[in-house]
Amino acid sequence: MTTSDEQEPEGAQSAPSMGARLYDGLAGIGGLILAVMTAAVFLQVVLRYLGLTGIDGLEEVPRYLFVWLIMFGAAAAMWRHEHTVLDYFVNRFGPVGRALLSILTNGLGIALFAYLIWLSFTLVPNAGFQTSAGLGLTLDWVFAAIPVGSVMIIVPMLRNIYFALRGLWRKPS
Repeated sequence: MTTSDEQEPEGAQSAPSMGARLYDGLAGIGGLILAVMTAAVFLQVVLRYLGLTGIDGLEEVPRYLFVWLIMFGAAAAMWRHEHTVLDYFVNRFGPVGRALLSILTNGLGIALFAYLIWLSFTLVPNAGFQTSAGLGLTLDWVFAAIPVGSVMIIVPMLRNIYFALRGLWRKPS
């Protein structure tokens, strides 16, 4: 057992946080979704090559799962800081400028995704009145990816703002 005075050995890794485990799980779900999409497309190609009629609704599976894949992938990438970023100009600022720019961009992102959530209060219930042609699935399950994914993306953005503010409040050593 270590005491508070002891330092962890160099290179030792601490246990991942609950958030990291959650977003790693989202990435795993995204991988599973990608595998199902790939299998569905592969099966369609094989069936058409053999001259057989396809399975009803099979072409809808990748299309509808793609929306969920994008939202899960974007949330996981946001948590890991693996999203695409053009940081040439950001790196030209000092630490205070980078922190302020991070707060601004994450704040604007939160506003955008909050707006998408607000729009979803109308969009998702209305989509429940529509069904897909092949699967007979109500489309509210497809459209629900937008508010669910938006919430999952806002959480890492709030975390980014927290760390940027903490960096601003920290006294230079």
